[in-house]
Amino acid sequence: MTLTRARELLKVQADFGGFYNANSAKLILSEVQKEYGQAAVDGLIQEMHLEQIFGFERGTRFEGGLALGKNM
Repeated sequence: MTLTRARELLKVQADFGGFYNANSAKLILSEVQKEYGQAAVDGLIQEMHLEQIFGFERGTRFEGGLALGKNM
């Protein structure tokens, strides 16, 4: 998945908001984490305002659709 495609998919999830869309956003961020690393995930969280919408924090690792906590 490209970062552009991830942005498009995250925009759809963010526009709807809610619990199920947060889970979908976690899956998308898991793929970004795997392909591009933590810096790309943190950038998308900030750029897409996912902190305000879903409560995601920069530094959180996403794997397999799970938010596993912050990297130390």
